[in-house]
Amino acid sequence: MNESPPGPSARSLPPGNFPDRWIHGPSSPAGPPDPPIQVHRYDPATYILRESKGVSFEAPFLYLFFGADRAILFDTGTAADGRRFPLRSTVDALVNDWLVRNPREGYELVVAHTHGHSDHVSGDPQFRGRPLTRIVGRTAEEVHRFFGFSGPTAGPRAFELGGRSLLIFPIPGHHSASIAIYDARTGFLLTGDALLPGRLYVFDMESYRASVDRLVQFAQTHPVRFLMGGHVEMSREHGRDFPLGALYQPGEHPLELAPERLLPLRDALSSVASTRGIHRFDEFVLYNGVGTLTVLSEFRRGRRYNRAWRKGRLSAPETARAPREPPSR
Repeated sequence: MNESPPGPSARSLPPGNFPDRWIHGPSSPAGPPDPPIQVHRYDPATYILRESKGVSFEAPFLYLFFGADRAILFDTGTAADGRRFPLRSTVDALVNDWLVRNPREGYELVVAHTHGHSDHVSGDPQFRGRPLTRIVGRTAEEVHRFFGFSGPTAGPRAFELGGRSLLIFPIPGHHSASIAIYDARTGFLLTGDALLPGRLYVFDMESYRASVDRLVQFAQTHPVRFLMGGHVEMSREHGRDFPLGALYQPGEHPLELAPERLLPLRDALSSVASTRGIHRFDEFVLYNGVGTLTVLSEFRRGRRYNRAWRKGRLSAPETARAPREPPSR
């Protein structure tokens, strides 16, 4: 591996905490269901939310940051129906609680996205008509205009929350509107679906590699504590993911990744850049230019897994054992 020097230390940042476990689907369809949203307070001004597997197998993570003047929510999940997925009421309760502790008038909420895929933006309609709320569009043009980017390789721009400044920059490759968000308070570097412990879908390899290079460079010059992605799809066993569509994921890999994990991704992209297919690595699986038939085959594996789960036949996580480079279609 081509090692890079470590970035500034994040040890002096204020402490926060992660839950002992994230909701990951009930062990049996007959058992008590998970709540539609898990809310975790990382610190008094930082919340991480996870959508339930009962709402969607995607089970994305959402991030809510509070500042003195406004709060910002990154991603809105898979469902517009507030009865099925009560994101608006959950966020409203968190904002109201914060304002009880920090009273002020005219407090704004910004609803933005790590990228524009449907599992990250479908809850947007719940916030339409909410007072003092701005919803950022989902196209690259809308995102660039809102944050003031000059183009897809623009440098970091500050977005002020009031006593809390975020640095945001484009990272296309997975999606043309993908962005990275750095929060100096927590040391979080949000990477959306560009890097997470799971399946990494590369739709533009040249842009993806350039974006990862820029993430590496950023982490070398800023005190990044954790890389925070949009999903968890890997098990704790290296190189094994839960099947696509899985409704139950016991023994998940932790959500948070050390910033050093950017280096294996950079090296992996270099090694498979010219080879289409599914490529498995310890903490992620690269899908490089795979076709629809390949994805449908992965969904069939998920359906078999879910059938076994419904029948109580999963004695242990039945994760992937596919070869590193199956033929692509």
